[in-house]
Amino acid sequence: MRPVISTSELAQRLATDAQPIVLDVRWRLTGPPGRESYDEGHIPGAVFLDVDGDLADAPGPRGRHPLPDPESLQRTLRAAGVSENRAVVAYDDADGSVAARAWWLLRWAGHREAAVLGGGFAAWQSEGRPVSRDTPSPEPGNIVVRPGSVAVLDATQAAERARQGLLLDARAPQRYTGETEPVDPRAGHVPGAVNAPFAAHVGDDGRWRSPEELARHYEGIGVRPGVPVGAYCGSGVTACSVVLALEWAGLSDPDRPAALYAGSWSNWAADPTRPAATGPEPG
Repeated sequence: MRPVISTSELAQRLATDAQPIVLDVRWRLTGPPGRESYDEGHIPGAVFLDVDGDLADAPGPRGRHPLPDPESLQRTLRAAGVSENRAVVAYDDADGSVAARAWWLLRWAGHREAAVLGGGFAAWQSEGRPVSRDTPSPEPGNIVVRPGSVAVLDATQAAERARQGLLLDARAPQRYTGETEPVDPRAGHVPGAVNAPFAAHVGDDGRWRSPEELARHYEGIGVRPGVPVGAYCGSGVTACSVVLALEWAGLSDPDRPAALYAGSWSNWAADPTRPAATGPEPG
């Protein structure tokens, strides 16, 4: 399955006997809760998963959204109906940066048939496609979570990737430069990291840019064959969309995607002994 699918493709798949599991993972950094949006209307049959409670462990030294306990994640995914041989499509409000967290976790868990809905719920709704307020009760799935199926970096490895490869910072430029930091205890970026805001993945309509456009974008940033790439953001959520975008652009192997610094800036900044670079240059 391609990592990004269109609303028309999802609608076609939902009309077949081999319906994918659809996950609604709407979430915003400063609220309101995504569950409220889900209750107001969602793609029929979609199961809501909460980024804070379902797709991450409790915040702490590992970051604001540390990777979930594998057994807990398995229970969550099974309750949502996720099975070994069944495709999964995740969506958020629009740009896919949050839905990519579900996509990445499924990859990390060893589940390959997963995608993000291009344009998200906004595109689905704008096209007049059906919307429901019913909460589904899916048949329990049988997925077996096999953690570590894709590469994860810790702080030491992220610093090494910045020095000897390419470490991409998916946050907005103002957070990367240190001009502002609305959430974490310190401002700035990992020394050597290059700014690659996740907002660049989509056009003005919120739909994903073509693989060719994204390939040119990332090649301009420094992505090259043979250069190991890592990605991070504030807490390991939106950086997942960088991993997805690189695969969508054909710049990474689905079997060996770019590595995620799961703790991201929230983990890095929590240790005062780690240096923080500021300004527009990697440092």
